[in-house]
Amino acid sequence: MPEDQTGQQGDDVLYERRDDGVAVITLNRPKSLNAMGGQLMLLLPKYLQQAQRDHKVRAVVLTGAGRAFCAGGDVKGMARRPDNSEAAAVPPAGGGAATEGRNSDSEPSLISAFDDGVAGLRQSQLETSFVLHTMPKPTIGLINGFAVGAGLSLALACDIRIASDKAKFGTAFRNVGLSGDYGGSYYMTNIVGTAKARELYFEARMIDAEEALALGLANRVVPHDKLMEEGLAYAAELAAGPTRTLARMKENLNLATHVDLKTLMDHEAQNMRLSGMSNDSREAVKAFVEKREPKFAGK
Repeated sequence: MPEDQTGQQGDDVLYERRDDGVAVITLNRPKSLNAMGGQLMLLLPKYLQQAQRDHKVRAVVLTGAGRAFCAGGDVKGMARRPDNSEAAAVPPAGGGAATEGRNSDSEPSLISAFDDGVAGLRQSQLETSFVLHTMPKPTIGLINGFAVGAGLSLALACDIRIASDKAKFGTAFRNVGLSGDYGGSYYMTNIVGTAKARELYFEARMIDAEEALALGLANRVVPHDKLMEEGLAYAAELAAGPTRTLARMKENLNLATHVDLKTLMDHEAQNMRLSGMSNDSREAVKAFVEKREPKFAGK
C-alpha cells in the first residue's frame, strides 16, 4: 500500500513510496511509449534522488505506464530541434575549403550549442542511468513492454530486470543515425560480452523476452498480467533484507568490472569487516543461534 505519493496522475513521472520500503517510479507518457520528452527527464532525476536520500526507501522499482517501459529519445522532438544536423552536431573545422560559404558569425554559436548539448547530456546521464546503477540500494526494472534505445540503457542500469512475457528489447540507435548514450554500451558489454554487444548495437534488431532472458538482459520473465504483483513482491523481499550490506555488495560488484583483482580484494576486505560490524549482521548471528528468521533493519 502507498505510504507516500508524489505528483498527479497526469504527470510525466509518478512516484510512490510504499509501506514495505519500496519506492515505485513510473514513467508516465503512455501515448508516446514513455519517450524521453515532456517533463520526463526533469522529473526522473528528481524522484531518483528522492528515493536515494529517503532512509525509509530500501529498494527502488522503475517501470513504465501503458505498452512500453521506455521508447528512448523523443524522435519527434529531435526533428524539431535546430541542432539536429551535422553542422550543429560537429564543431566546425578550422580553415580550408571546408569553411567556404559558411557564415563565420554563426560558428561560435554552433560550437556553443554543441558544447551545451554535450554538457546537458552528460549531466542527464549522471542524474539518471548512473544513479540507477550506483545508488546504495537495489534497483529493479519491471520491463512491461518496449525497452528501446536510451530506454534500454535505463533498463540495463538497474541491478535486476524482471520482464513481462510481452516485453521487447532493442538498441535502436542505428535506426536514427545515433551512436548511443545513457551508458548502454557499458552495461550491454558487461552483461552479454563484447562480441554480442557489437551485434546488438550494429544490427539494432528487436529481441523478445525469452531471448533477453537467455542473454542475461532480463533476470526473469513472468506473465504480463503478473508483472507488477511478482515484481513488487520481489522488490519487497530485497527491501526486507540487510540493505546496507546489499549496498556494499553492489559496490564490490560495480568495482569488479573495471579494477584489478588485488584492488577489488582490498575493497572486499574493507566492506566485509564493515558489514560484519552492522546491526543487521549481529541480528543475523543472533537469529541463527536462536533458530529463527532474522529481522533486518537496514542498519
